[in-house]
Amino acid sequence: MRIRMKKRYLLLAIIAVVGLLFLKADWLAKWMYPIHYQADIRASASNYGVEPHLVAAIIRAESNYSTGRQSSKGALGLMQLMPNTANWVVERAGFQAVDEEMLLHRADVSIEVGTWYLKSLHDQFDGNAIAAVAAYNAGPGHVRKWLDAGTWDGQMKSVKSVPFGETRHYVQRVFYYYNKYKDLYPSF
Repeated sequence: MRIRMKKRYLLLAIIAVVGLLFLKADWLAKWMYPIHYQADIRASASNYGVEPHLVAAIIRAESNYSTGRQSSKGALGLMQLMPNTANWVVERAGFQAVDEEMLLHRADVSIEVGTWYLKSLHDQFDGNAIAAVAAYNAGPGHVRKWLDAGTWDGQMKSVKSVPFGETRHYVQRVFYYYNKYKDLYPSF
């Protein structure tokens, strides 16, 4: 009899905990989908007129907010920029004294350079954020070729037409995080 009572109390406790988690799902979702470096993201996004949720989503997809990351292809930092791309951005934007070590280890530098580059891509693709995100991954030359050839129309509904599987999944992942962040952090 005592064992049955203990099992009932345990079951009630589990139901209570699960119920509490569902009632307070916001904190759980924010725990699962945090935005680190919020001030840096907001500042860079504001500087270049880019939506901060999109910058946060790219960081999440690229490095999951871990500084010091270098990809097997050589991309660096939170926003995983290739050194040649970062050097091009530094030159075009007129940034002072940015080197690969700073890009790799300083979140503020990676966010600033990556956000400037995202804005550049956004402009190149006439404000099409989906095409800009695809270009962030595949390079603007590839995306321009797909759009000009009619291989892809630059829309999310036809993202399955993107010839590179990595880029197709990247765009889907970035916009999944983007939508999550918009829901969880509406005033970000």
